[in-house]
Amino acid sequence: MWGFQGGSRLLATMLRAPRVPRAGVTSKPPEHPISEQAIALAAMFTCFLAPTAWVLAHVEHYKSRGD
Repeated sequence: MWGFQGGSRLLATMLRAPRVPRAGVTSKPPEHPISEQAIALAAMFTCFLAPTAWVLAHVEHYKSRGD
C-alpha cells in the first residue's frame, strides 16, 4: 500500500506545473539615448564595409595588373 501511495505522489509531482519565480521587471528610461547607439553602429559598419566595398569595386583593376 505504501508503494502505491509513494508512486502516486511521485506521479502527481511530475504532472504539476513547475513554479517559476516572477521577474521583477520595471520600466524606466534607457541609460544611453538611442541616437548615440545608432551613430556608433553606423560608424562601425562604415569602418568595416567601406574598405571592403572599395576593394570589390576595384577587383578588375587588381586582376589586370601584371605584378
